[in-house]
Amino acid sequence: MITENREMIKNGLNLLEDKNYESAVQIFEDAHKFYSENNSDENISISLSLLGLSKYLSDKKNYEEALKLLNDAGYMAQYSKGNTAKAVNEYAQGTIEFGEDNKDVALLHFKNAQGLLLNNSDELSINGYISTRIKQIENGVDFEIPIKSDPLVSLVKIGRSITAVTDIDVLLKVIAEETKIAIQADRCTVFLLDKDKNELWSKVALGMDSQEIRFPADKGLAGYVVKTGEPLNIADAYADDRFNPDIDKKTGYHTKTILCMPIKNNNQEIIGAFQVLNKFGGVFTKSDEDLLVAIGGSASIALENAQLFERQKELYKEQKALFESFIDTLATSIDARDKITAGHSSRVKLYSMLLVEQLNCDAKFKELVEKAAILHDIGKIGIRDSVLQKEGKLTDEEYKHIQEHVKITHDILNKIYMSEDFKQITEFACSHHEKYDGSGYYRKLSGENIPYGGRILAVADVFDAITSKRHYRDKMPIQNVIDILILGKDKHFDGKLVDEFLKIPTDKIVKVFLTESHNLLNDEDEKTLSNYNLKNIYDIISDENSNNKEIADLFNYYYSGKKADE
Repeated sequence: MITENREMIKNGLNLLEDKNYESAVQIFEDAHKFYSENNSDENISISLSLLGLSKYLSDKKNYEEALKLLNDAGYMAQYSKGNTAKAVNEYAQGTIEFGEDNKDVALLHFKNAQGLLLNNSDELSINGYISTRIKQIENGVDFEIPIKSDPLVSLVKIGRSITAVTDIDVLLKVIAEETKIAIQADRCTVFLLDKDKNELWSKVALGMDSQEIRFPADKGLAGYVVKTGEPLNIADAYADDRFNPDIDKKTGYHTKTILCMPIKNNNQEIIGAFQVLNKFGGVFTKSDEDLLVAIGGSASIALENAQLFERQKELYKEQKALFESFIDTLATSIDARDKITAGHSSRVKLYSMLLVEQLNCDAKFKELVEKAAILHDIGKIGIRDSVLQKEGKLTDEEYKHIQEHVKITHDILNKIYMSEDFKQITEFACSHHEKYDGSGYYRKLSGENIPYGGRILAVADVFDAITSKRHYRDKMPIQNVIDILILGKDKHFDGKLVDEFLKIPTDKIVKVFLTESHNLLNDEDEKTLSNYNLKNIYDIISDENSNNKEIADLFNYYYSGKKADE
């Protein structure tokens, strides 16, 4: 139901927490419009209350407008009889009164909001915000402190946030930000111990820049904590001999209070340290220490998992690089034996990639087709030189022998240890000579029984073969090339794939042509050719009365160095 779908509101509350008030205003305006269109009275009220609050927080000059919005929201809350809407309205009014330094009035609104949420579900976690504001007033803390939730609420958020993050740099920032919120401090840095280098390191924000910092593991307060395993709670940084004020001098920051705590894994080994600076409204307490220990328990697991994930990614990259180097070497070995078709596998790969992009195939399938294209002729390594390198027409016996290369391709690739996904490379590569009507080789597959990747390679393979120059023949005229593709639809080729191939913009096709001659495509010509595809070129050439002959001439210039009518 619409009344239960409050993702827009939750997103807006997150923006308020981040003090991104302009974006919050926009999202609450959108939410108000959305819920109004769907007649969701309670959510209309919540959106109006938070819109008014966002406008006030963005600029206190919006005070009158904000109150008007809150009055409208209060009316809608009463009409909807929704306690959540009423509580949000009281919270928003209380916050504005707090901002205007009417603390007694603000406290009444916050207490009313708490009462409304008593024994009711708090899907928006408003109670956390209310509790924080009440504590700020009771402790005499300045209103300008960021609106943050109750520490226990933040602790839950930390657990939820860090379990979803595997990038170590992002994870460090998430833990630091959420810890700062939970402890109600100005800054937090999470340092990790690099045992190999005996250094502590972290990603930290300095002004508007973000960089990695590293220092010896026995230096500074964090180094002391990591070395001794003892937490530090310093009420006056400049009165403590262990504090180094040089960083404050460089950054212009003034450190007052410090809480530094070791991070331990399940084996009680120290893997890093928290360093939290400048407690809002006073000094760090024993409760803050206990909370930081609790955060450390969740954080240590997430950090170790992220580090393991990073190592696995590096290992995968190494294995992938090794595999790619291996297949490139195999493909190069064919070029070394078959000088006549050197570069063919590379161009088939490029044409195949253009086709899978035209088809909007996913990245994983694209990678499989790419590898299969590179390896599709590896079986030629088993073909006799006298046949493979023959310049003239092959005899029937020689043609049958060269057809064996697809079976040899299968046998070679099938012996390479691959994952289940990558086993498809073998199937794609050894089926590029199958024909849609079943008359191909070597398994006489037909229609959709031919692997999809193999059908893609079939189009790319034939297209390159008849558009490439050989020392014993010139390139086939492009009109004849496209005739072969069109006439081969649902006979030699999957007709749908031919149609998609002919839709590929000609600037992309020309770029593959030019890999053979190592020439470059002129920028202006590239822009012109990008507006036409192969089917357009075919139609222009076929139509004697076409007004676009210059486009065909341009294409043919890059294709063969000749005009269309030459």
